[in-house]
Amino acid sequence: MTNPALTRSSPLTEFRLAPNPGPMSLDGTNSYVLAARTTAAAVVVDPGPLDQEHLEHLAARQVELVLITHRHADHTEAAAEFHRITGAPVRALDPAHCHGGAPLADGERIHAGGVDITVLATPGHTSDSVCFQLPDDGAAGSVLTGDTILGRGTTILDYPDGRLGPYLDSLRRLQALGQATVLPAHGPVLPDLAAVCTEYIDHRQQRLDQIRQALQTLGAEAPAGDVVDVVYHDVDASVRGAALKSVEAQLDYLRS
Repeated sequence: MTNPALTRSSPLTEFRLAPNPGPMSLDGTNSYVLAARTTAAAVVVDPGPLDQEHLEHLAARQVELVLITHRHADHTEAAAEFHRITGAPVRALDPAHCHGGAPLADGERIHAGGVDITVLATPGHTSDSVCFQLPDDGAAGSVLTGDTILGRGTTILDYPDGRLGPYLDSLRRLQALGQATVLPAHGPVLPDLAAVCTEYIDHRQQRLDQIRQALQTLGAEAPAGDVVDVVYHDVDASVRGAALKSVEAQLDYLRS
């Protein structure tokens, strides 16, 4: 079944770009539809913002299940309304974002829409972040990474809920999955999960080194805002708040 409003992203997935571009959401949120080609039902991941046209396109076929990668509004705002429209249970790691369905569990295996899905808890961006592995989606499988890995740039750590230690552990967990296709919630599809994770880990280590150097000049107890002025001096004012959260997470990691 072909839906012209959706773009093919892998053998088992399509997506629709939500109309919510911005400094943090890049071009917008990618809402994914997962289904085997021979199956009428589908799984929707991250229905996104409360936009009626967007939801109607996602609900064009029978929706069996809705999955949420994490709590941020650009992923969850429409969840309750989408549950009302489709009747499909909405499941997330955080019970607050479940509607008619049980909370997700790390390592849980789900079969819906003719697709096998493994739930991977990947805290760091937020404490409730999860990824969804589709082991049969192409030669190396695929992973829907939410905001844990983006298609362009790097993710923020939403401190104090998001933390660097768990995030590095999550990146290593994903790195072990090999050359799976990366299906991010923002930005383009990427071909090699392990390679992207290596780049992300290296980037975090470089930032930590920059912060260590800044603290040598500013003093060990320098406030996060002063560190941002040194390490992220070239960032646009629209994303300074995000840089501040990431610095706070990195300072917490270094100081603890």
